[in-house]
Amino acid sequence: MAAGFRGGFLAVALAALVASGGAAHAAKCGNDGGGFEAWKAAFTEEAKAAGVKRGGLSALAGARYATATIKADRGVKKAFSGSVESFMQRRGASTIISKGRSLKKSNAALFDRIERQYGVPAGVLLAIWGMETGFGSYMGKQNTVSAIVTLAYDCRRPDFFRPHALAALKLIDSGALSANSVGAMHGEIGHTQFLPGNVIRYGVGNRDLRNREIALASTANFLRGHGWKPGAGYRGNMGAIAGWNAAKVYQQAIAIMAEAIDK
Repeated sequence: MAAGFRGGFLAVALAALVASGGAAHAAKCGNDGGGFEAWKAAFTEEAKAAGVKRGGLSALAGARYATATIKADRGVKKAFSGSVESFMQRRGASTIISKGRSLKKSNAALFDRIERQYGVPAGVLLAIWGMETGFGSYMGKQNTVSAIVTLAYDCRRPDFFRPHALAALKLIDSGALSANSVGAMHGEIGHTQFLPGNVIRYGVGNRDLRNREIALASTANFLRGHGWKPGAGYRGNMGAIAGWNAAKVYQQAIAIMAEAIDK
């Protein structure tokens, strides 16, 4: 999700994180950093009510308004503009397909194991992995807590990002993240770029998404959780791919690349 919102929308179970108390409703969103510290004070009370412990609260206290994240967020629509052909060219689809085929062959046992467990074939996992981080070559340098907390404060989509911000703080409490963890501009984490709430819901094992095997299995678990149908092919599973990213050109590109990788 480094180029968009990988991970889709949170389910009702995660929305419950925000329902604990009305502190956030008293805190006003902002369009610049001017009210960020005051908002954090109110959000701290919500976090406490949601069960965030000392480690998460400390990370929240240290969060800084992420100007670079806001700049990236304002350019999201442009990143997914144009035809699927132009999008794929910009994102290096031919390279993703070529390397994806090679990685599928050299990691056949891993992908066979994942498909047996989750019903999700290698092609789509490799296409997402290549699209998101160039197969782990670049997972981002933005502080995760600052990024996601800034987006929870920002007036553009606070209701979407508040549950993810609470989830990030809970991941710190559990040890899956630290206050110094870095990732993509919107707070996405690891090889395939999960938003924090999706790490909690779909992350497997120790939820260390910087481990490629954990990340790939978690991605397969996410797709299965969004209705992936084994044997239906990529065109028959566009709904599951749409759960990963809402942009049509992204969905189409993933399906095309996945089919090519699996040939």
